[in-house]
Amino acid sequence: MNWELLFQLTLNGVIVGALYGVVGMSFVLIYNASQVVNFAQGEFLLIGAWACWWLLTTFQIPFVLGFLVTLVFMTVFGILLQVVVLRPLIGEPVISVIMVTIGLSIFFQALMKWMFGVFAQPFPRIFAADRVNIAGLEVQTVYLLSLAISVVIMAAFAWFFTVSKHGLAMRATAFDQQVAQSLGISVRQVFAMSWAISAVVSAVAGVVVGVVNGVSSALSFYGIKVFPAVILGGLDSVVGAVLGGLIIGLLENLAHSLDSEVLQWGNMFQIAPFYVLIVILMIKPYGLFGTKTIERV
Repeated sequence: MNWELLFQLTLNGVIVGALYGVVGMSFVLIYNASQVVNFAQGEFLLIGAWACWWLLTTFQIPFVLGFLVTLVFMTVFGILLQVVVLRPLIGEPVISVIMVTIGLSIFFQALMKWMFGVFAQPFPRIFAADRVNIAGLEVQTVYLLSLAISVVIMAAFAWFFTVSKHGLAMRATAFDQQVAQSLGISVRQVFAMSWAISAVVSAVAGVVVGVVNGVSSALSFYGIKVFPAVILGGLDSVVGAVLGGLIIGLLENLAHSLDSEVLQWGNMFQIAPFYVLIVILMIKPYGLFGTKTIERV
């Protein structure tokens, strides 16, 4: 066994999986607040990446400044989207809201293609050194940045949900909206905050992936790739989203190596996570950390 290759694949899997976990937390955040699965999550990555790329290439500003402006823009974007489009749907069946998110996904996908074209655009050079050497392994600098940002975001989520007033209000709203309202919590503000945070976190992931692979409509597929990780960990569990992301990231990298070296199937890394997802859900239908719900009829 080539231990150096195994370590390289494991390291890459952890880095990519941490990014999946960050996007997965965005899914969980919106689901916990409103019981809605946001199928436009991948487009949040795409919009954030295009916004940052446009700022850097048009105004020639430093990356850090463009990145911060992008986060501010995505905060406003998330709030406006919830207030203008989704707030009028409060009280409607959940399936209606889900269909609206699917429509938003198609709309934003077409809008980004119309505004920026269909070809991938590379980010301007950000780091002086594209790769660094860690224990004899070559790792892209942006991947290390991605891992650091992912850890910071995960720690921030942990603090937000366990300590902050707004995080506790969001947890209360997820548990029971009527009880939360009776305690003086503004459910509308909680919904707007959840969409704003989700948009910002997704934009961070979109910029990181865009720096590595360039910005194109393919970024939006990360929303679909992350969805198995969310289901695997449990749709209402932040910890499950992180763990599910790490599992999917490791599986993709290990399956890709196995396929290229032995099987020669060509798409093993794309389907392996779904096979594992099916097996785990057969054993634990609510995911690894999902809340079991019992309905009596």
